[in-house]
Amino acid sequence: LTNNAFGHMAGDRLLKKVAQTMQTISRSDDIIARIGGDEFVILLPQTEIQEAKELAKRINTALSHEHLEAGQISISSGWAVKTTADEEITEVFKAAENKMYQYKISERNSTRNEAIQFIMKTLYEKLPREQQHSERVSNISGLIGAAMGMNKEEINELKTAGALHDIGKIAIGNEILDKTGELSDFEWLEIRRHPEISFSILSSLNDYAPLANIILVHHERYDGTGYPKGLSAEQIPLPARIIAIADAFDAMTYGRPYKEPLTTEAAIREIVAGKSTQFDPAIADIFLSVLAENNYCL
Repeated sequence: LTNNAFGHMAGDRLLKKVAQTMQTISRSDDIIARIGGDEFVILLPQTEIQEAKELAKRINTALSHEHLEAGQISISSGWAVKTTADEEITEVFKAAENKMYQYKISERNSTRNEAIQFIMKTLYEKLPREQQHSERVSNISGLIGAAMGMNKEEINELKTAGALHDIGKIAIGNEILDKTGELSDFEWLEIRRHPEISFSILSSLNDYAPLANIILVHHERYDGTGYPKGLSAEQIPLPARIIAIADAFDAMTYGRPYKEPLTTEAAIREIVAGKSTQFDPAIADIFLSVLAENNYCL
């Protein structure tokens, strides 16, 4: 998650901080090793189960007070003790690993929600306009969904996807996102990466996987000329087709650093012109009805 949102250098700094903290708190004869991408093991000679538990607790506490660009550090820990000579060390390791996964599952929802909230908070600090944009896209998407007869759960999922649709911009440089002049081909390619970055961030968190698949394709076009997959018509998930209209209308009426905002009337003309090419024509008509019902102010 850290690599996807903040880059591999931030991920490396996080791993170093975890390793340094483990080394500082562990005893001189303890053996610390990194055994996977973000997994460490500590071998504790002549140690009782309660001592191992206390060591894990001290490491967790110390890391909770550390703050890097990726936010507060949170780890999941498990422990087990070899109590007999004939007990296989691999079985002890497996028991510790199982305990770690149990802890990870019990803490999953709060930790993952905090991670997403931190990324969005960082994005809004980096690009204050994105907060209002995301809120408006979420609101407009919800109104369209309600007008289409979606149930409450579907509307809530749609609104959440609308709120998070640009989370991938956290990994795009401000020099591109804030550029007021015409964007180069390279800069356009960089901006067009954000749906895939959003997908990488959200799909790494199981609870957000359905949203990841929606957000990945919210820049697809109804005629198949969009990105990143070139999907068309019904191949594009319904929530993504809704968000595409909400996102485009808000971008048109509030503008971008490289483009002046349009009047509501001009934006409506663009939506109408984009029916069956950029937008799902049926959803576009529903959106225009919703817009009229709200006195052309969304």
